Amino acid sequence: MIFKFGDKFEERFIVSDETYNGFIQIFKDKNPLHTDENFAIENGFKGKVMHGNILNGFLSYFIGECLPTKNVIIHSQEIQFKNAVYLNDELQFKAEITGIYESVNAIEFKFDFKNATTKTVAKGKIQIGI
Repeated sequence: MIFKFGDKFEERFIVSDETYNGFIQIFKDKNPLHTDENFAIENGFKGKVMHGNILNGFLSYFIGECLPTKNVIIHSQEIQFKNAVYLNDELQFKAEITGIYESVNAIEFKFDFKNATTKTVAKGKIQIGI
């Protein structure tokens, strides 16, 4: 097994115009909370709130591209959105291996995303098969 219990990983992601516009173009989610600055502000946010599923895309990138093996598949994932993410936010992603199940070749990570003020914007766990 190339992984060890407690192994830690870090990545940095930026919610860029390209990411935001690409998400809308591909998935057609034009909810005004995500697309109308005034609507979002009127509802208590400081601007347009980025789609939470953009973070799922970052998780997919982490699993598929950042681990020391490409022989991986996501079995399950759970994510809790804690605070809003805004355009051009820089997110610090941290993941730690919290479970290794060699009998079924599976690894479990706990992860979190924090913004520049180190406020947690999302956290959860993800299990992969190797």
